[in-house]
Amino acid sequence: ARRTSVSSSPKRRATARATGRATGRRRAGLVRYPDRLSAHVSRGMRGNRRVGTQPEAQVRSLLHRAGLRFRRDFPVRLPRGQARPDIAFTRLHLAVFIDGCFWHACPRHGTTPVHNAWYWAPKLARNRDRDRQATAALRRQGWLVRRFWEHEPADVVAQKVRALVERVRG
Repeated sequence: ARRTSVSSSPKRRATARATGRATGRRRAGLVRYPDRLSAHVSRGMRGNRRVGTQPEAQVRSLLHRAGLRFRRDFPVRLPRGQARPDIAFTRLHLAVFIDGCFWHACPRHGTTPVHNAWYWAPKLARNRDRDRQATAALRRQGWLVRRFWEHEPADVVAQKVRALVERVRG
């Protein structure tokens, strides 16, 4: 595994970004990152989006066609940080997340990589914990939260969201 030294120097941060190495701003000291399996795998992982995934876009498209208006990737301030629902109906306080099977450890399709398992197992566990904490914090603030998996058909998810919106609107 490679280690990246931490520095607050703008020049070093720029160099770290340019070389693809993290700056480690989250904690002091050395940050350990896994060795890459191959250039092909690294390129694929860099291509993963935080927002605008295909399952999310399909659901949004169906909801929009049904006449529903919402916010995309809307930041909701929480006592400790923020949550960013994929789809947010702000007036209704309805947050919809469409979780990727790999990144959020789907019980049906989620896998833990064998290569660099020392890195991925804790990372995926942190993702699950963060999801639980964000859901609980949003609910404490009065939001109705629904989570769906990316493998669920977009039309089924959109229908469930439409029904939920109609129920909340009364």
